[in-house]
Amino acid sequence: MTFEEYLSGKNIDENQFKKHEPSRYDAWKTEFLQVHPESFTTQKKFLINEIRRKYRIR
Repeated sequence: MTFEEYLSGKNIDENQFKKHEPSRYDAWKTEFLQVHPESFTTQKKFLINEIRRKYRIR
């Protein structure tokens, strides 16, 4: 699974996230590539919800 597929599965608009918060996007992508997707979700659970509210796929 790619980071882009992961974001799509979480209903996060990748392009908007990348455009408005590029440093956070890059940091998350780097971290995602180093751990299992389930571990990433556990570590970022509340932050993912925050990002989803800001950049929901329409």
